[in-house]
Amino acid sequence: MSSAVADSADTQEQRNAALLSATKYLRPEIQSQVLPFHVDVATTVRLPKGKLLALEALQIEAAATSIRTLSELAKLNEVDHLGGGLELIPALLLTAVVTDFEKIEYTIEHAHTSIGYYSVLAAMGYVAKQAVIEGFRRGLDIPGHVSWLPGGTQLNGGRLGVMIPVAVGQALGKRAKYGEGAWVITHCGDAGWISGQALNGFNAADVHGAPITFVMHRNGIQLSGSTKSIMDKDPRGVIESLGVEVLEIPSLHDVENLYSAYRQGYELAQTGRPSMIYPVGYRSGNGQLSTLESFAVGYGISDQMKALACANNIALDTEVWVPGSLMSFRDVEPMLECLFLVNQLPGGKGHHDGHMKGRDCEQVLANPMLSCSRVQQEALEELRGQSPHRVVTSKRPAPGSANLKLPASAIVGVELPQPGDSESPRSGSEAGYAALAKNFPEKVFVVSCDLDSSTKLAKARSFLAADHQFEMSIEEQAATLMANGLALSGSGAQLNVVSTFAAFFEGIAREGFDVWRYQRNLNGVNEGLNVTFHLSHVGACTGRDHFSGWGLDWINVGLAYLPYLHRFYAPADARAAFLAVVDLAAHYGGHIIGIPRDNLPILSKQGGNEPLWNLDDAWEEITMLRNCDGARRAILAFGAPAFLAAEAAEALTSDGTPTDVLVVNGLPLSAGRLASAVSFYTDGVVTVEDGLIGTADSGLRGFAGLVAGAAADIPCDHVGIADPSTAPSEGHMETWKHFGITADALYRAVQGL
Repeated sequence: MSSAVADSADTQEQRNAALLSATKYLRPEIQSQVLPFHVDVATTVRLPKGKLLALEALQIEAAATSIRTLSELAKLNEVDHLGGGLELIPALLLTAVVTDFEKIEYTIEHAHTSIGYYSVLAAMGYVAKQAVIEGFRRGLDIPGHVSWLPGGTQLNGGRLGVMIPVAVGQALGKRAKYGEGAWVITHCGDAGWISGQALNGFNAADVHGAPITFVMHRNGIQLSGSTKSIMDKDPRGVIESLGVEVLEIPSLHDVENLYSAYRQGYELAQTGRPSMIYPVGYRSGNGQLSTLESFAVGYGISDQMKALACANNIALDTEVWVPGSLMSFRDVEPMLECLFLVNQLPGGKGHHDGHMKGRDCEQVLANPMLSCSRVQQEALEELRGQSPHRVVTSKRPAPGSANLKLPASAIVGVELPQPGDSESPRSGSEAGYAALAKNFPEKVFVVSCDLDSSTKLAKARSFLAADHQFEMSIEEQAATLMANGLALSGSGAQLNVVSTFAAFFEGIAREGFDVWRYQRNLNGVNEGLNVTFHLSHVGACTGRDHFSGWGLDWINVGLAYLPYLHRFYAPADARAAFLAVVDLAAHYGGHIIGIPRDNLPILSKQGGNEPLWNLDDAWEEITMLRNCDGARRAILAFGAPAFLAAEAAEALTSDGTPTDVLVVNGLPLSAGRLASAVSFYTDGVVTVEDGLIGTADSGLRGFAGLVAGAAADIPCDHVGIADPSTAPSEGHMETWKHFGITADALYRAVQGL
């Protein structure tokens, strides 16, 4: 690696440390003094009047915090999603008081509503109100999307729809861990529900009976206009057809009725029935008229309604649909404009990207809907007069922390192929997962994609209870997201494995990796979750499936997510695969393991028939496969082609060019390890891998690119797949020969250094 790149990495670490040290809420552990306001949804039939009044007062306080925050942001000429944030507050406050952060947790699918989320945390006492007002979108403590803080959700939101299957995984994990009383509440918008991830997530919730309730904030408005103008489709029929029971209520802003729906959702969850609370809103019917005037009278804003209606020549007795979740709730002018928009009335405006630019903050806060009544204020003061609850929030373990260490007794009787055998590395990973599942049946979870007979997870599943294994058919993307949710279903060591073919991971399942990019730990670090992504059939080593079944980019995928991984494994034979599985289970964190499909020779130690790796060996970053006296050239093998490197080295050494072979078993390597290994071979190194390494036009990538970056002035050459555009449909050895991955090619590359 060049000194400039190394210096850049060092200085980046210093900048990271400085950024984190300046934060207030990003720590390994945070103690909070919060309102003593918790409701046991299992035993409390209805909310007492005092608690309803206190919730209303907290709604107003949180809304005021959101408005003040956006007023400060406006000074920077910035906007945010104030409309959706204000709308989120009433229901999220109710969620906050029924959550216990053990059996019951929550998340937010439409995470751009984050100002409402942070304002709720401030109202409850988890964070300081002023920290939200002064820091939102201006620092790491209070960023622009939902991120984990005390009192909040660990499922940090990103793309719309994604959190639906993640929350399903979390709910399934909670049921397995805690049994009765497990429940996850997921707030979602009326846009993200149609995404493929969400639809697959709803299906998963039904198929596996997840204890989960979705709360849809059906406000009728999306980014560029009304929902009717963008996606004029009623979600209820679609979601019901996927097995989620829809619980209709008039409005999310009627907290008393909303709590009744929560109770119903909780009770359904205990029977394995997922549900969605859906606010239908208000229309004229049954002798009652829903008009602009009746809406205004109900909220005490007749003057504001009259002004807007008159300005647009609209009669106050105009009948309207009032959404059951009001965008910009309590911010009267935008709220009314949103009401006009969804009813296609002149003067209507969408406030998805709500803001306070050009608006007088104190004037906005003076509107009647942001004024607490005496009884509301008294209820809140009574609550605050009680001793606060002390809540301790701790970060997730660091990658590499101790997880499930397989005891020596668990490998007694495990049989692996011997030198002289040729067998798929799948047999080694199969034995590893089976030993772990047998030894830790309560701590191993498997999510499958109808491929267990081929990825070899079936044997491990035979040791697991039904609530620790989840079949998702060909919904690879949802499966990977569910595994992420399982990792956040509770504290303690566990192994969460999702498996499918590398070709599928490289395509539709990549979202499972991408979630890691925005899953912030409590200490402020975005890092991989405690999940193992098992990529089977990596590279072109996939039998006679032709190009459609290949995962040629698997190494580049692993390298792309390396900052979020504990380790990325590339076992070179079945015995190495066993050690890799045992090692990944022993360490907390994100893991990728790439397992070739086809038979590979079992590697042996130099000059004998003893296996290169034994069952009780510790996994190591680099293994010396061939070590020749006087060698100043080496082949670095990554994954399946290691046996070709041994063949080439033996021929080279016999012909007077002593050559070592180093098997790199995984990444990242310890600091300086690769550079020191390469620098020893002053005459040069050659790499070999079963994956795309690029061309002169595209640039070097894959393991080849990694080694080239570390080689500095040492001669380098690389063997791998450069041009995959035309490919055979034969066995893997014929395929490798077509792409130039042969012992002869390695021989020539070393000679030509």
